Amino acid sequence: MSQQFRIGDRVIATDQSPYIIAELSGNHNGELGRALALVDAAAQTGADAVKLQTYTADTITIVSDRPEFRIEDGLWAGRTLHDLYAEASTPWDWHEELFARARGHGLHVFSSPFDHTAVDFLETLDAPAYKIASFELVDTPLITKAARTGKPLIMSTGIASYGEIDDACRAAREGGADGFALLHCISAYPAAPETMRLQTIKTLAATYGVPVGLSDHSLGSAVAVASIALGACIIEKHMTLARADGGPDAEFSLEPDEFKQLVADCRMAHSALGEPLYDRKGIGGANAQFRRSLYVTQDVKAGEVFNETNVRSIRPGLGLVPKHLPDIIGTTAADDIARGTPLAWGLIADR
Repeated sequence: MSQQFRIGDRVIATDQSPYIIAELSGNHNGELGRALALVDAAAQTGADAVKLQTYTADTITIVSDRPEFRIEDGLWAGRTLHDLYAEASTPWDWHEELFARARGHGLHVFSSPFDHTAVDFLETLDAPAYKIASFELVDTPLITKAARTGKPLIMSTGIASYGEIDDACRAAREGGADGFALLHCISAYPAAPETMRLQTIKTLAATYGVPVGLSDHSLGSAVAVASIALGACIIEKHMTLARADGGPDAEFSLEPDEFKQLVADCRMAHSALGEPLYDRKGIGGANAQFRRSLYVTQDVKAGEVFNETNVRSIRPGLGLVPKHLPDIIGTTAADDIARGTPLAWGLIADR
C-alpha cells in the first residue's frame, strides 16, 4: 500500500506536517448555532479539518431495555444506547449548512457514516473522505460501501484485533478507496495516558504500510504531541466550546484555546524531527567556536615546559582539542607565547 494519500489539496504522509482533525461529535448540545460556532472556532485553531458523525439513533441501534443495550459504567453509565445516540447525533438537515460553513473557512469537512444510507447522504454533499469509527471497523460491508465512492478512508482501530484490521484493510483496498490511513485508538472515554500504548503506531505502520495517526481520547494534548515522534501523521481530537457547558463528549474534549495549542505543538514536534544525522561534522555551526580547547593561560618563554598551570582546557574552541593535553604536558614551547594564545602544534618544540 501507499505510504501517502491525499484529502483534497493536502498530502497525508509522515514527511508532511500532521493533518489535524477537530471532531465535533455531540458537542453541539442539540443547537445548530453552537455547531456552527464550533466550526468557526475550529478554523481559528489552525486545524486542517472538522469532522461530524452521521447517524440517527435508529440507524445505529434500536430502542431496547435489554441489558446489552444499557451502558453499565464509565462516562455514560446508566443510559441506553438509543437514548445516548439520540442526544449525541447531529441532525442530517444541519449537515449542508455545516459543510458550507467549514468550506467557507477553507477547512476540509467530512464525517463518519454509520450505515449505508449515511454514505449515500454524504455523497450528495461531496464529502472528500470518510472516517470509519472504531466500533464500526468490523462492519466490512460499510467499509466497502464507503470505499466504492472512490474517496480516501481514515479507519480507527480502537477495539479491533489484528485479524479484524486485516479484514478492514482488505475491504478498503478491494472496494477501491483512494488510499486509506489507520488511526491507533484506545476506546475509553477518557483514556488514561498509561493505557495509550503509543508504540503501536510504529507497529501499525510497519505491518500495513499505510499512513498511521492517532484518535486521541486522553485528557490534554501531551499524548497527541508524543505520538508525532512515533510517526503519527494524523491527529483526531474532540473539541468543545466549553467543557463546563456539558454534553456527551465534553469531559474529554479540548476547548478552542487548548486545541489551538495542540495544533501548534504537534506541528512544532513534527518540525523538530528533521532527518537523522549520519555525519555530525559541523553540527554546532558558529557556536562550535565556544567549545573547550587548549589555551596557553600564562605567559610562556621559549624552551619553557608546558604544565597543567600554563596550559588548560577552556572555552573558546580555537586551540587544539582537549584530548591532546596528556601528550603536551612535559613538552616545551618553541617560541615565547603570550597568555590567551590558542595552542597549536607549531608552538610545541618537541613536535
